[in-house]
Amino acid sequence: MATRAAVEEARPVVHERSPAVEARPELAPVWKRLDEQIDWYDRGSRRSKRWYLLLKVVQIVTAAAIPVLATAWPEKAWIGGGMGAGIVVLEGLQQLFQHHSNWTQYRSTCEALRHEKYLWMAHAGPYSRSQRPDSLLAERVEGLVSQEQAAWASTQSEKTTSHGQ
Repeated sequence: MATRAAVEEARPVVHERSPAVEARPELAPVWKRLDEQIDWYDRGSRRSKRWYLLLKVVQIVTAAAIPVLATAWPEKAWIGGGMGAGIVVLEGLQQLFQHHSNWTQYRSTCEALRHEKYLWMAHAGPYSRSQRPDSLLAERVEGLVSQEQAAWASTQSEKTTSHGQ
């Protein structure tokens, strides 16, 4: 999270000073929103990655153990059947909660937000030409967040439609 001093140091120099610019509150709202969104998408990405990898590792280990158990204890075939059912349940949970797609989508959005942050701080890209870089930052941050939310809503809609609900 950026300190006020770092934000002020990185803030573009505005040569024109009008009463509207002087009266405008500091950058805190857009900067706070940006940092909160980066943090939220970063945590969401890490959480989804952990769940995805956990589910997949358990599935792989369980699937590998089934033939070993079937060979070692052929009279206890029900154990292998139960493990196979467990694999199906784990895959069903992965499909239901979409941990893999959430991981990749959240990471992509987080990195895009960081990209905007660093461009703004360096006065580079679209911020180098903008008369109002703070406003441009707010618009671009909200655009990225809105895109991700629209993609999520579309995915939810597809799930509902494909399940006949």
